[in-house]
Amino acid sequence: MAIECLTSSESLKTRHHHQGGDARNHLVFDASVLKNETQIPSQFIWPDEEKPRPDRPPEISAPIIDLGRFLSGDTAAKNEAVKLVKEACDEYGFFLLSNHGVDAFLVNEAQNCMDLFFNQPLAEKMKAHRKRGESCGYASSFTGRFTSKLPWKETLSFSHTAEDTRDVTNYFKVTLGDDFKQLGEVYQEYSEAMSQLSLKILQLLGLSLGIGRSYLPEFYRENESVMRLNLYPPCKKPDLTLGTGPHCDPTSLTILHQDQVGGLEVFVDGEWQSVAPVPNTFIINVGDTLTALTNGKLKSCLHRAVVNSTSPRKSQAFFLCPKKDKVVSPPPQLVSTPSEPRLCPDFVWPELLEFTQKHYRADTHTLKYFTEWMEQKSYSSTV
Repeated sequence: MAIECLTSSESLKTRHHHQGGDARNHLVFDASVLKNETQIPSQFIWPDEEKPRPDRPPEISAPIIDLGRFLSGDTAAKNEAVKLVKEACDEYGFFLLSNHGVDAFLVNEAQNCMDLFFNQPLAEKMKAHRKRGESCGYASSFTGRFTSKLPWKETLSFSHTAEDTRDVTNYFKVTLGDDFKQLGEVYQEYSEAMSQLSLKILQLLGLSLGIGRSYLPEFYRENESVMRLNLYPPCKKPDLTLGTGPHCDPTSLTILHQDQVGGLEVFVDGEWQSVAPVPNTFIINVGDTLTALTNGKLKSCLHRAVVNSTSPRKSQAFFLCPKKDKVVSPPPQLVSTPSEPRLCPDFVWPELLEFTQKHYRADTHTLKYFTEWMEQKSYSSTV
């Protein structure tokens, strides 16, 4: 989930302060204007140590998992998939998924429909304006939340509950009007496909952890997740800014589809490496909530997105989240010895969401600072 990081040395109080201040209300990210600017606003210029490298980064040899073979019933194919996904999660925190069973026409239609929303004038898109402290709606960069290190992008986010077959359709109709009913129907179908796909992926991850095939899918069967559409406009000075800053997703599991422009980078072996688009695949990465649920056995993936000077880039991400009342607590098998203490206390997803939306720009230390925040809240309630 695209919530960029501040330096890890800043205190929680300072982090919160960076999200406040009246200055945040004076900047608007209008892609139709800014994509032609040779002097980009200073709020979008990232520190030198975080700027994209001037030369092309190395391309990572991303592992590709064949989901169809895993689900085929063939024991050898299943064991091979479990072995490959364990290696991928241990080394990278992400993998590519092929033969996933999602209709290619639906994926392309969802990708193409993004233009119908993002090509509107800014005033029309602002009808779906994302309110401060919320995770759904339209965001023109994060100008409403932060005053520096702003991402060069626009997003539209909306929630999807696994058991609701009309929630996305109704969101588009109510928020944007009858003209967007068709978009709502497309993204309703796409969200449902992603929800079902996530349960199949969780079978594979559960087996790789040794906790069985059904534990994780059962935990997430009634998920209350988030879909996000991302548009990264061209930038005349792409070496100064980032489309999405370095972060780990605070959610559970991300299913990402990127177009053929490219721009996704992951931090592996001490350097940023690009993830080239591979047709008919999804990129799957672990998020912090699943890291907590597996007591650190599955590790979050640090990633970012760069922009370029000529082509817009589009991606669509499904962020799997547990049902809001589900307590995130690892199974006993994953907290079995004194050398494997609890990574963080029990929590429900809305608590971590509140923390990342109101108090902290998610990074590699999110769970650490979230644990401290939870302990402070617990202490305050007892004194």
